[in-house]
Amino acid sequence: MNDRLLEQCTAAREASRKLIRLTSGKKNEILYKMADQLYSDAEKIIHANAEDLSKAKANGMSPHMIDRLSLDEKRIKAMAEGMREVANLEDPIGRVEQMTKRPNGLLIGKKRTPFGVIGIIYEARPNVTSDAAALCFKTSNAVILRGGKEAFASNMAVISSLRKALKEYDLENAVSLIEDTSRETAKELMCANGYIDLLIPRGGAGLIQTVVSTATVPVIETGVGNCHIYAEESCDFEMAKQIIINAKTTRPSVCNAAESLVVDEAIADRFLPYLIPAFQEAGVRLLGCSKSCALGNGIIEPASEEDFGREFLGLTMSVKIVSGIDEAIEHINHYSTGHSEAIVTNDYEKAQRFLEEIDSAAVYVNASTRFTDGGEFGFGAEIGISTQKLHARGPMGLNELTTTKYIIYGNGQIR
Repeated sequence: MNDRLLEQCTAAREASRKLIRLTSGKKNEILYKMADQLYSDAEKIIHANAEDLSKAKANGMSPHMIDRLSLDEKRIKAMAEGMREVANLEDPIGRVEQMTKRPNGLLIGKKRTPFGVIGIIYEARPNVTSDAAALCFKTSNAVILRGGKEAFASNMAVISSLRKALKEYDLENAVSLIEDTSRETAKELMCANGYIDLLIPRGGAGLIQTVVSTATVPVIETGVGNCHIYAEESCDFEMAKQIIINAKTTRPSVCNAAESLVVDEAIADRFLPYLIPAFQEAGVRLLGCSKSCALGNGIIEPASEEDFGREFLGLTMSVKIVSGIDEAIEHINHYSTGHSEAIVTNDYEKAQRFLEEIDSAAVYVNASTRFTDGGEFGFGAEIGISTQKLHARGPMGLNELTTTKYIIYGNGQIR
């Protein structure tokens, strides 16, 4: 491990021991101070973000990724408000979830506790910097952030603001940013056993797979979203159209945007012509199976096998016509990344089958997949969407950033 990273990891470990001694009230006070400082520094942060945007445009970054990178006063205000929302949430640290008395008189309880030091590797989303800082701080975890080079100036400005507030409490090392964006330093963070208690990657498929395959520290896999919407034969056409267009077009570059449309063959010849004009108006390119191409009047292009499993992160969507709910469930479970799936239906039994048999972190009936988000679920901010099954699954809020330990009260028992 290089000297600078070792220094940061050591400082973060020391900060984590200070954090565990803070009361919930004190943490909330500091979070409000951090939020206020962030908003006060909005002009500096926007100036730094302009530097990142200029480089991104010169390097040909797509418009949708530019949107993810961009900060303005409204977004910075939302970032600050997100930190305040986290402060107002119940603190899980110290919560005793169960207490039982054994026949020998021992009282055995299970208590929520921080991990210690959390590492987060993420790409061009500067809002993640403040979200991660708030969630980790509230759960008494120190955090070491490693953002992408595309957002380096923005992340540095955000971190500088947050650490300015933390310095008043001698806690600036509770939140830090790795300033070296090289792959070598990222790999060192992934293998920082004894220093990093948990590593969370947040970004595209390439980043996540690199972390999962390289890391020797514990990892929570997050975020790749090939999300499906299934228009079942009993669906209300207008409702289905509104849900599909919302899920695909409101922010096509985010992981909870719908990438795949599945349509029941019993309604395909009526539903697709009803839906296609809305896709055309929104500028969505459609790649479909042979049956959907035949019904698409030249609008739906032939899809490759890989297209049905692809996270497009833009205005492209795959289309598959299925024979009914059995094939729909089979198709979705085969190509899904385990993020979010939805059915639009008026059939209660089929809705229940979909909820039971679809193997994803979030499964919807008659609603857009765009709701898979910590804020929308009432968690304040989120650290990411976990698509794995161990420890955490779905939007990761405060509770998911804690672990447990057993506390045992005795009065002299020996074994």
